[in-house]
Order: sequence, then C-alpha cells, then structure tokens
Amino acid sequence: MDEKLYSFPLFKKAEEIYLLIQKVSLLIEENVDKEDFENNILVDYKNQLNESAFIIPTKIVGAYKENMLYDIKMQNAAIIRKEAQMILATTSGLKMCGFKELDYLELIRNEVEEFRVLFAEWVKTFDEWNYIIDRWGLFNPPGVNYDDYDIDDNLPFNNPFDDEF
Repeated sequence: MDEKLYSFPLFKKAEEIYLLIQKVSLLIEENVDKEDFENNILVDYKNQLNESAFIIPTKIVGAYKENMLYDIKMQNAAIIRKEAQMILATTSGLKMCGFKELDYLELIRNEVEEFRVLFAEWVKTFDEWNYIIDRWGLFNPPGVNYDDYDIDDNLPFNNPFDDEF
C-alpha cells in the first residue's frame, strides 16, 4: 500500500478502531463461559465487532484513489457507514448482555465518533463530476437520475454475454 494511504487520518483512525476491537475481543473471550463457548451470545458480538472492524479499512482502501468513480466511492462509503453503525449497535448489545468492561465499550464508541467526523469530511471531497450513471439510482451525484440520457450508452459494444440469452 502506498505511504499516503497509511498517513490518511481516516485510515489511521480505522486502524486504531481495529486494534482496539482486537483487544476488546480478548476481554470478551475471558468473560465467556468456556463450557458454553460456541453458544454464547458474547461470541457472536465479538465476531460481529471483528468483522466490522476488518471491513471498514478494506472499504477505505477501495474508495481511496482520487480518480475513483463517484458511485464506487459512495458504495464503499455506504458500507463503511453501515459497519461503523454496526460497531455502535454491537457495543450496546454487549452492555445489555452484561459485558463488564464498560470503559472499553465507551472508548470504542468515542473512537467511532471521531471516525464519523473524519468520514463526513472525506465524503465531502468526492468528485461529483467523475461519474457514470448508476442505473440502479442509489449512488448518482445530486441532479443525476438513473434514467438520464448518457451519450456513452450509444457506443457500440460487443457484450459476450448477449449471445447467451
């Protein structure tokens, strides 16, 4: 990976959250009844935290390049937001299930809040003019509709899958 990415504040914060969640995962394992390890809801919460903490930096990498299309950046941003919100929901679930290390849960929540601000500022930098029309209508720049005319739609294109249908 490039050095610029490693110094990118959003990516650095995502890494910090990931490392913090790894440490909290160890605490969760210590709180789990070893006899009932496979069925314990704390294990499910631990797994969810780890999954979300892994996906976030991965999706940042997927949207980081400046010349990346707007809709691709927005797709990745939507997944990042969903996973950050999942971390918050999971910390609430851990608290409800009696996880004792509440200070760590609060620390995770504070880190996610700092991440949220960096994230919102990053999304504002997405180039709305570097796009192709999202025909699904989810990630078009403001003012662009899924059914807008696109001159590129008239370019000849041999789709190898056309013959299969």
